[in-house]
Amino acid sequence: MLSNRLPFEARRRAGRLTLTRSPGGLVSALDPVLEQTGGSWIGWAGISDEELRKAGGLPRPKARGIRYTAVQLSQREVAQHYGQFSNRTLWPVFHYFLEHASYEAPSWAAYDRVNERFARVAVERAPDDALFWIHDYQLLRTPFHLRRLRPAAAIAFFLHIPFPAADVFRVVPWSRLLVRGMLGADYIGFHTATYAAHFLTAAERLLGCEVDRPKGLIQHEGRTVATGAHPVGIDAAAMEQLARAAGTGGRPTAGERGVLGVDRLDYTKGIQQRLQAVERFFELHPEHRGRVVFTQVAVPSRERVPEYGRLKREIDENVGRINGRFAGPDWAPIRYLSRSLDQATLAGLYARAEVALVTPLRDGMNLVAKEFVAAQVGAPGVLVLSELAGAAEELQEAIHVNPFDVEGMAAAIDSALRMPTEERRARMAALRDRVRVGDAKSWADRFLADAEVAARRGKASAPTPVEQLTRRLEPWLAQRDRTAVLLDFDGTLTPIVEHPDRARLSRAAERALRTVAGARHLEVALVSGRALEDLRGRVPDVGLTLVGNHGLELEGPGIRWQHPEAAAWEAGLEAAARAMEGLDAPGAWVERKGLTLSWHVRQVEAGRHAELLKKGEGLVRAQGLRSVVGKQVLEARPPVDWHKGRAVLYLLTHRYGEEWPTRVRALYLGDDTTDEDAFLSLRGIGRSIRIGGPDPSSAADHGLPDTEAVHRLLHWLAAGAYLGPNR
Repeated sequence: MLSNRLPFEARRRAGRLTLTRSPGGLVSALDPVLEQTGGSWIGWAGISDEELRKAGGLPRPKARGIRYTAVQLSQREVAQHYGQFSNRTLWPVFHYFLEHASYEAPSWAAYDRVNERFARVAVERAPDDALFWIHDYQLLRTPFHLRRLRPAAAIAFFLHIPFPAADVFRVVPWSRLLVRGMLGADYIGFHTATYAAHFLTAAERLLGCEVDRPKGLIQHEGRTVATGAHPVGIDAAAMEQLARAAGTGGRPTAGERGVLGVDRLDYTKGIQQRLQAVERFFELHPEHRGRVVFTQVAVPSRERVPEYGRLKREIDENVGRINGRFAGPDWAPIRYLSRSLDQATLAGLYARAEVALVTPLRDGMNLVAKEFVAAQVGAPGVLVLSELAGAAEELQEAIHVNPFDVEGMAAAIDSALRMPTEERRARMAALRDRVRVGDAKSWADRFLADAEVAARRGKASAPTPVEQLTRRLEPWLAQRDRTAVLLDFDGTLTPIVEHPDRARLSRAAERALRTVAGARHLEVALVSGRALEDLRGRVPDVGLTLVGNHGLELEGPGIRWQHPEAAAWEAGLEAAARAMEGLDAPGAWVERKGLTLSWHVRQVEAGRHAELLKKGEGLVRAQGLRSVVGKQVLEARPPVDWHKGRAVLYLLTHRYGEEWPTRVRALYLGDDTTDEDAFLSLRGIGRSIRIGGPDPSSAADHGLPDTEAVHRLLHWLAAGAYLGPNR
C-alpha cells in the first residue's frame, strides 16, 4: 500500500514524537486488508526530515501484522510536492477550478522526484510477488517509476478524486507525463464510470493509445492496462453503531427541525453557495423561521494557504450577515462550527438531522453523504445531494440538485422538509441498503480481485508495439495515396555500435530497406548525421534519397543540394578537431565528416563523459560553431539555422510542392537528440516515431522499442494494405 500519508500522524509533544491514529473510512477499510494479507503500508508520516531529526526519529507504530515505512521528505519537498503541485495544480484542475491553478516547473520536478522516491522505498521493502496498490493524486507518477524499477510487478492504482474531461486535464503542462505515469499500473480504478471514460479519452488523445471503451482497456507500450469504476464505501456498520449510541430516540414532531452540512473547508465544497441557498430559503419561506436551524460544520483545512484563509473569512462574514438578518431573541438560522468533530459527535448530528445538504461544486465521491445515510437509525431523514458529486451516480434516491443553482437548492430544502414520511422511509431504505452492501471492505475486496485479474492478463493479451502503432497509423496513412518514409540510420535502421565505422546493415535491415524502396506508394529517404559519402557506401543503391550531415547535404533522384554557407566553416571545424584530439581523453576520437564533425566519448570511462562533453562544447564554441550533445557524442556544426527538421521540410517541398501535406503523408523515424528537430518540425503536419525506451521529454508522436520493430514496421508499410484494394 502506497499513499501520501501513513494511517497515523506524528506530532511533537514535550520534545518527543507521538503517533495519533488517523480517523476515516479509508483507514478502517485498508487496515483489515493488510492485516489479513500481511502487507506493508508506505507513506509520509506528516513530519519533515528536519523535525524528525530534532525529535530523535520516528517511534515504531503498533504493527498488528502490518509493516509501516515512512518516506522521508524535507520541508522544501513537502511544500513543493504536496503544498504546491498536488494541491495548487492537480487539485484545482481535477475539480475544474482552473482559476485556482498554478503551473510551476520546480514544483513539478519535486513532485516527480518524490513519486520516484516512493517507488524506490516500495521496491526495497516488497517481495518479488507483491501487489503494489498506489493511492490518489499525490502519487500519479509512482506507477511509472515502479514499472521501471520492477518491470514484472503487479501494480494497481486508485484515484480518490475526480478525473476531469480530457480537454480540461490537458491544460496541465505535464499532462502527458501524468497519464504515462498512471499507465505504469496494470489496473486503474476510479469512483465512477464517467471518470474512467475521461481517462480513456486522455490516454487516447494525449498519448495516442489504442483504447477499447466497452471493456475499459488501454494498449500502452506493449501492455494492456485495465480500468474500472469502484465507488468507495464507508464502514457502514460502525457509523450505524455510533448513531444508535447517540440515543436519538426519534425526532420530535414540534420544535427545532435540523438541516445539516458537514465539509472540510475547501472551495470545492460549495459552502458559500449553500449559505446563499439557506438565505434564499428563509426569504421565500418565512414560515420556517424560528423552527428550522441549519448547522454547518466546516473542518479547518490547509490553514497556511492564503486562499483558504480568505475563504474562511468570507464564510464567517456570510454566516454573521445571514444570522444578523433573520435571527430573533431565541433563534438563529445558522449554527456554525469551525472545528473538527470526532466520529461519535458527527454520528449524533447525522442521526438528529432531518435534512443533509451535501452540495459540493465537484467531488470525487463524498463520504459525508454515505455517513449520513448510515446514521439514519431513527426517523428517516432526507439527503439533498449535488449532482456533481461522484456519490450521485450511486445514491439515486437522494434529491439531486445543481450546486450552482441557488434557487433550486432553496426549493430542495423546502421540498425535503415537506416530504411525507412514507416517501422519506422508502427513499432512505433504498439508500441504506446500497451503502451497507457497498461498504469499505467490499470496495477493497472487489478492487483487489479485479486488480489481480488485470495483472495476470496484462502481458499475455497485449499486442506487440508494432501492432499497436500500425493500428494508430492506419486511418491516417489511408487518407493519402503516397507516404514519405524518412529514416535515421544509426540507432534506427541499424543498432548503435561501439565505433561508427563498424555499423553495417544486417540482412533483415537490408531486406526491409529494399522492400520499402521497391513499393510504388512509398518514397524513402535516409536522414543521418553521417557524411553523405559515408552514408552512400553503407546502403544498397536502390533509388533512395540520402540526407547527410544533419541535413546540410542532400542527393537523390532529381535533387542534389548543399547548404550554401556550410563550407565556409571547414577551417573552424578542423581547429576544433585538433583541440579535442589534444585533450587527455583515452578512448575518445574525432570523426571528421566534411561539413560537420563528431567527438565520440563512448569508449571513455563512464565517470568522465559529462566532464569531457562539457570541455568539448567549450572548444567548439570557441571556433564560433554550434554544439549539439547526443548519445555519448558531441556534434560540431556550422552556426547556420539548419538541422534535420529543416532538411526534411526542404525535401518534401521540393518533391511535392508547398502544399505537400495535401498530397503525401510524412513519417519520420529517429532515435537521437538530433532527431528531435525533425520531430518538432513535423508536429501536426506529419507523424514521428522515437526508437528506444520511453522518453517522456521527446517530441515524437509514437515510440518503438528497437531496430527490429522498425524492420517489421517497414514491411507493413511496404505491403500497403491500409490503402485498400482499389489504390
